[in-house]
This record gives sequence, structure tokens and C-alpha cells, in this order.
Amino acid sequence: MPDDVEPRDLDKVARGELKTLSKENADWVAKHLVMAGRLIDEDPEEAHKHALSAGRRAGRISVVRETIAITAYQVGDYALTLRELRTYRRISGRDDQLPLMVDSERGLGRPERALELGRSVDVSTLDAQVRVSLAIAMSGARLDLGQPQAALGELEIPQLDRTKAFSYSPALFAAYGTVLEDLGRPDEGEKWLELADRAEDALAALENGGADGETVEIVEEDVDFVDDLPVTLDESDESDESDESDEADVDGDENVPEEGPDGDAVGVVDPETEPHDDSDEKHDEEHGQRDETADPETTPSLADDVDGHRG
Repeated sequence: MPDDVEPRDLDKVARGELKTLSKENADWVAKHLVMAGRLIDEDPEEAHKHALSAGRRAGRISVVRETIAITAYQVGDYALTLRELRTYRRISGRDDQLPLMVDSERGLGRPERALELGRSVDVSTLDAQVRVSLAIAMSGARLDLGQPQAALGELEIPQLDRTKAFSYSPALFAAYGTVLEDLGRPDEGEKWLELADRAEDALAALENGGADGETVEIVEEDVDFVDDLPVTLDESDESDESDESDEADVDGDENVPEEGPDGDAVGVVDPETEPHDDSDEKHDEEHGQRDETADPETTPSLADDVDGHRG
């Protein structure tokens, strides 16, 4: 554990979940969660080890189970991801990781089960970001089954609006463009892929406070997070100025088009897992460590979970 890692480095909400633990144990778990977050992109294997370490001491804390699931997904252990996320849902009562569960079913080569799982929840109860991620995962399952037209339909949701972009828009636009190309409609697909790039650039400009050649207008004040800052992006080749409103309408099209975009400008509005590792029990006992929250019936063994990896 690096010397610069402190429990306070953990997200405030996550720290709140650790209050049921003793202070010493909570600090120990928090440090491992911090390290898992630091390493998830550059060294997912090491991040997964930190998540498992946290899991041995805090098996009934939802954020711990969620972290184990996410790191397991990153290393390709989709069976463990599914098991941990089922426990996470049971503890937290949340469906925000449903898209990851659907994609893990795909990783295990079970697209039919992925679709069934995705349809088990009323999407109207999900946040926009989760709904978009779920649509992309469901579309992928349709492609796995050789159903590109149905895959396109999965993506045609209210959030597929080329007149404005949110934080989830680049991924949604890119997925839509890719499926269009698979359907033999390359011109339309290319337009959506270009739109995805433009939306990503605009969101990056917003996060960085603007960029050369672009005008970023902050409409809402005193908001701490980028996801809550609506902006208007004007392109040099557009003759019409954007309206002074919370959502920019670039070319007057309020509805989701069935085909590619006709305009270039984008108005941007950016809103908004512990298995019980039996191999470590002896080590924990020798060092006086114990899981204050573990439930032997719901704390599974990691060794049972390496069922397979995505082809």
C-alpha cells in the first residue's frame, strides 16, 4: 500500500457506507478501494486484487461488492462479475449496474439470457445514463444473435437526439453509426460516427473551459459538476446563432431521426462489487483480520467463478 494513500481519498458517499465498520477496519478497506480506483485502467489485475482484499473485510458493503464486480469485468471474469452484481443489487436495491450484468452475460456467450435480463426491469425507472448503457448492451446482444435491424431498434431511444449531446451521447451515437454500417448504410453510419466525435470534442471543451474555434456559453451558474453544465457550441460554418436557452437547438429538429443527421452543429447539455476468498482465511486469522460484515451464505468463493471469458 503506497504511503500517500489515505482513507479520505475515497469518495464521500462510499466512505459513508463504511461507517458500519470499526474505524480501523473502515480505513483499511477504504485504502484498498482507493487503490482499486487508481489502478483500474492501467493495471486492472492489481486493481482486482485490491478489491478482493477489501472484500475479505467488508463483504456486506455494497460499494465493495460493486468494486469487485467492476474489476472482475475488467480482467474478463464475467461469471464473477455477475455473481458480485447480483449480491450488490440485493444489498443496495439498485439497478444501476444492470448494463454491466447484461454485457457479462454476453461475455459468457449467452446473448438470449442477456436480453431476458435487460427486459426484466422497467427502463423508465432508470436514470438516462443507465438507460443508454443498457440500450447499447442490448444492441450488442442482438448483434451477437445476428439481428442487426433489431440491434438498431434497441438504440432508437429518446436519448438518441442529434440536436444536443449529453455525457452519454458519444457512445450512443457511435453505437448507432456502427450498426448502420453493419446494415449496409455506410453514409448514414459515417454521419453518426462523425457526430459522436463532435459531441465528444464539445464535452471535452466544456470540461476544459472552452477550446479554440468554439464558443462555450455557461447557462447555469454555481454548479460543481461538469455533468450539470449546459452549454451551446457554435461552429464557424453555421450562419444561425444558437438560442439563449438551457438546451441548444442547432437545426430545428426536435425528434430522433430515422436516418443520418443533416446538420453539423451540436448543442451540448452534459447532465447527468466481495467474494470470500478462502485462500486468504488463514492469512487473515494469523493477522487477526476478520470480515465484520461477512455472511457465509452470500460470501462466495472466487475460485468457482472463472467460467469463461469473452471470445
